[in-house]
Amino acid sequence: MSKTLLFGGSGFFGPVILSKNSEIISVGRNKPPKECNNQHIQIDDLSQLSKLDSINFDKVIFLIGSSNHHEINIKENMGIDLNVYPLNVALSYFSKRKLKKFICFTTILLYDQEKFKIPVGENQDINPYVNKYIFSKYLSEQVVNFFSKSVPSIIVRLSNIYGYTKLRRPDLIPTIMQDIFEKDKVSIWNDSPKRDFIFTEDAADAALKLLDTDYTGTINLGTGKMTSLKEICKVIEKLSGKKILSENKKVTGPMEFVTDISKLTQITGWEPKYDIVSGLKKTYEKMNNYYKQN
Repeated sequence: MSKTLLFGGSGFFGPVILSKNSEIISVGRNKPPKECNNQHIQIDDLSQLSKLDSINFDKVIFLIGSSNHHEINIKENMGIDLNVYPLNVALSYFSKRKLKKFICFTTILLYDQEKFKIPVGENQDINPYVNKYIFSKYLSEQVVNFFSKSVPSIIVRLSNIYGYTKLRRPDLIPTIMQDIFEKDKVSIWNDSPKRDFIFTEDAADAALKLLDTDYTGTINLGTGKMTSLKEICKVIEKLSGKKILSENKKVTGPMEFVTDISKLTQITGWEPKYDIVSGLKKTYEKMNNYYKQN
């Protein structure tokens, strides 16, 4: 029986997917967390992909890359090195295997922030030339498209994802959660913007459903619901008992954004199980347990 491989099982999102299916094989430099019981194949570098020659697999979830747009935008080649080159190497190898499905993740930030209409669907215009981070995600999509004839692929444009993590993340909610436990005073840039926030558990369920479809192409992954940062801060304040200060600094980017997920729902039947309150509550509880033990 053919297996599914997951690259990036030690990161933020990978362990959540692995925890939902123990048959998926983890591949990478680092083992997934101990709570994942998945088989792991040690590959320290993508030049060692030949280690997979004897493995019977036909599906791949590829999570290698960086979402640290702050660093990518100031470091010369970081976006290419982390978001484009690994995909090119991997797909060059997978094009010689008979895959049924390859899934990778980019960003909803690709949509043209000056022209989009909400909810933002997959057919709306993109503008990849805003900064180095967004451009690197655009180039990664072009790599996938280049190999699409030999590797049936889905490019998932991921909305603002949040959830439990031990890792330092550039994302807003994980940063706030960690600051709650590590700092006396917690603040955010501005609490006025509204975004589409998706919990890792929901995103993992959607990814696994996509894996079993015949669909290829680009697809949005979010909740289809918009939540203000002010609402999020109120929920976290209630959970933690700590005040979160808004510095009311100027916001770059749109004040409102929400994804159109009708294509995803139509193809998979998937719908998010967690609203923002239940997702934040589960995230806080797991973070609280982690900090109590460490």
